[in-house]
Amino acid sequence: MNILDDIMAFKRKEVEFSKTQRSTGMLEQSVFFNRPTVSLRDSILDNSRCGIISEFKRKSPSKGVINSSANVVEVTTDYCNAGVSGISILTDEKYFGGSVSDVQEARPWISCPILRKEFIVDEYQIIEAKAIGADAILLIAASLTSDEMKKFCRLAKQLQLDVLLEVHDEEELFRSVDVGADLIGVNNRNLKTFEVSIDVSRKLIQKIPKNLPAVSESGIENPLSIKELKAIGFSGFLIGQTFMQTANPGMACLEFIEQLRP
Repeated sequence: MNILDDIMAFKRKEVEFSKTQRSTGMLEQSVFFNRPTVSLRDSILDNSRCGIISEFKRKSPSKGVINSSANVVEVTTDYCNAGVSGISILTDEKYFGGSVSDVQEARPWISCPILRKEFIVDEYQIIEAKAIGADAILLIAASLTSDEMKKFCRLAKQLQLDVLLEVHDEEELFRSVDVGADLIGVNNRNLKTFEVSIDVSRKLIQKIPKNLPAVSESGIENPLSIKELKAIGFSGFLIGQTFMQTANPGMACLEFIEQLRP
């Protein structure tokens, strides 16, 4: 088994346990459940914004601990003030050091759309995403069937959540273009080997339908990369480690965005 298989196997067990602790009925009583969402897609396509989705994560399976002391409210508030188009928050605890409480804590303080970054295997997690205050969810094509992706996208639409559907190769992209996602993410990191190459984005952008805004993910370390990716057709850029590995992620994000300005 590769790391993605390991994560998904553990996630299924974790979700089954979560269901015994909080029913979907309980989730729907959350103070955030009826909150109007903010479209991540619209924010990324807004020409007045930079297209960056800045990420909050404490660790990863490939890098280990990245920033264990970061405060989610401080960092996400700084990200929003820097002018990002959206904020990705990891809610996986075992592999990424996150928690659903990270989204709940950040939500009252920021107006930016929040992407719940999670390994979604069950509709329960989509209802939970709405309940904790997220505006969008991530689906990973490598771990889902086409029918699962369609089912999850339908539920997300019912809950007014945008869907960022992540692919890694042409086969996954082919299965993903008509399932109902709002955005296609191209992950430059191979989740089986952890190798990172922006060449993945360069190759797949040519295959992505023009009506689906494309987001390049992972391996974006400098503003020049964004300028190149934007020139070939990408609208969004998910950046996590580049900011989180610094002592002040919010400041690193602001300085990065300032370099993008003409």
